[in-house]
Amino acid sequence: MAWTDERVEELKKLWSEGLSASQIAKQLGGVTRNAVIGKVHRLGLSGRATPSRPARRTAKPSRPRATTASTAPARTVARPAPSAPPAAAPAPVEPAVLPSGEFATVLTLRESMCKWPIGDPAQSEFRFCGRKADTGQAYCNAHSDMAYQPSQKRRRRNSDASAALDAIAATRRYNF
Repeated sequence: MAWTDERVEELKKLWSEGLSASQIAKQLGGVTRNAVIGKVHRLGLSGRATPSRPARRTAKPSRPRATTASTAPARTVARPAPSAPPAAAPAPVEPAVLPSGEFATVLTLRESMCKWPIGDPAQSEFRFCGRKADTGQAYCNAHSDMAYQPSQKRRRRNSDASAALDAIAATRRYNF
């Protein structure tokens, strides 16, 4: 399909009316939405007289809802502050010095040595802890404590549980 002068004029008219490219393609027939967009771009057609999307409606102010017996007021439960302060960071463990007088490097690490990295790998002072690690462990005891922290068990407080049960009971009274 070729763009004839009549079709181009129709395109310009529809575009200025604010129709979308898809709507114009349907009215013209034989062209796709992308063909319309390309032609509009090549013709240099810019703004539209009206937006292609319908104007948004202004939101009506909502009426306040009347509370009924079935809607129970929400209770806020104050949560107590944690009793124990957060644990302070453990003091850094000094790396072990090898019998050669040097620190452990990637080339000198053995299976029974702690592989905890110390420093920046891009710096020449980078080393590994090198202390004795238990069999099958990657780190010494001090670094294992830092690396493998026990997960906190989720504890349900009685006040939380009783508040949830009260809310369920209040709902059941009104739902037959």
